[in-house]
Amino acid sequence: METTKMTVRVSRDILEQAKLYAQAHDTTLTRLINAYLQQIAAGQDPLSTAPIVQRLTGSLSAAVGKDDYRRHLDEKYGRPG
Repeated sequence: METTKMTVRVSRDILEQAKLYAQAHDTTLTRLINAYLQQIAAGQDPLSTAPIVQRLTGSLSAAVGKDDYRRHLDEKYGRPG
């Protein structure tokens, strides 16, 4: 596969955090970005495989919907007014 360079502007804080993440996972920023973009190109939602999403998957009944959540918030915090 042919590769090319690209320039991307990100905040310094995000870049430093990404570098630390890559180092902690024994990889490079190039590999991280490439893997993310490959998932997008394949029509996958990269967030659906995120560890936090995996841990939370199935924690609620499939019968619970957005309206149920809104009702819960209304009961817990009351309607802003």
